[in-house]
Amino acid sequence: MRISARAEAVTPFYAMEFGKRAAELEAGGADVVKLSIGEPDFGAPPAFLAAVRELTDGRPLTYTGALGLPELRVAIAGFCAHRFGAEVDPERVVVTSGASAALLLSCAGLIDPGDEVLVADPSYPCNRRFAESFGAHVRLVPTTPATRFQLTTELVADAWGAHTRGVMIASPSNPTGTSVPYDELVRMCRAVEERGGWRIVDEIYLGLADDDTDGTPPRSILADDPGAIVINSFSKYFGMTGWRLGWCVVPEDFVPVLERLAQNYYICPPTPAQYAALECFTPESLALTEARREEFRIRRELVVEGLARIGLDVPVVPDGAFYVYIDVASTGLTSAEFCDRALSEAHVSLTPGKDFGHHTADDHIRLSYAASADELSEGLRRLGEFVSSLGG
Repeated sequence: MRISARAEAVTPFYAMEFGKRAAELEAGGADVVKLSIGEPDFGAPPAFLAAVRELTDGRPLTYTGALGLPELRVAIAGFCAHRFGAEVDPERVVVTSGASAALLLSCAGLIDPGDEVLVADPSYPCNRRFAESFGAHVRLVPTTPATRFQLTTELVADAWGAHTRGVMIASPSNPTGTSVPYDELVRMCRAVEERGGWRIVDEIYLGLADDDTDGTPPRSILADDPGAIVINSFSKYFGMTGWRLGWCVVPEDFVPVLERLAQNYYICPPTPAQYAALECFTPESLALTEARREEFRIRRELVVEGLARIGLDVPVVPDGAFYVYIDVASTGLTSAEFCDRALSEAHVSLTPGKDFGHHTADDHIRLSYAASADELSEGLRRLGEFVSSLGG
């Protein structure tokens, strides 16, 4: 069987690969601290799970419309207004089978072969794979701690070329957990719009971002750029990774485009997950998710302080998501070597920088603090011993 060149060009998703290796070690009896995958340990809100149990009473769970349940689209629009300060017409909300499907549909609707797309280096690898699948040339733009490992208006302007058609931004970012300052994000999106370009802004972790210093909650770019395509998900803030439910908010004239694509690609998002997800927006569920956001902040402090004691450098302290991007150059190991040996010798699973780009790949690793505080403390203890053994 001949494999397509597209498939052959796709490298493994190393976070998942290290997760698989960790599972194999566990199957052999090892106690592994898994800090490689961004999967909140809390699980879905109890009200959601109760609704799922009620839905399994034998009632028919037929297809919904390709854009999602109307009442769920209304609830998401209300959440955008209440949580992120962005008034959104529910008709612009497209419910999807996870944020991945939202990215897939958006790339399918925007990209022609030969288009250039600008993406930060480092960044979440699957975003650029979606773009490449539709024939895009993805240009990875190197970033540094000085820009919080994020694109800036100046970096985008310098990289913009004759074939550039759009930019993919994630704020907060995976793998760094850092955000683009809101005013800078607005300025960048306006500069792209002036060039006739599209903007996909990944806000999957926005619900977990820190408030501003004045106590203002994190804001969605939709408040100032209604022409942006904004991606979000139930996976991270609501802890519903396995239920595969996400959404995007898009310009009005782009809605029928995504509807046609969704009808053909996967018909509709999972029906039971959609009905149960309505319970995520009750006052009780939102209070719970906000408490979990505070718990992630506490875990971040635990991890950053622990890494400092070990002597591992965090060039930019994250302000959202649940990731820390760590410089391991001082150990004398490449990031891949560090992760390989940390897993095999210390039984701590991490993710090497080669998952996220090229510019910082050999020197940096990603740690996910989506695990419990006890697991994080144990993982840091093991990493401390491992790093000390390298020094010896």
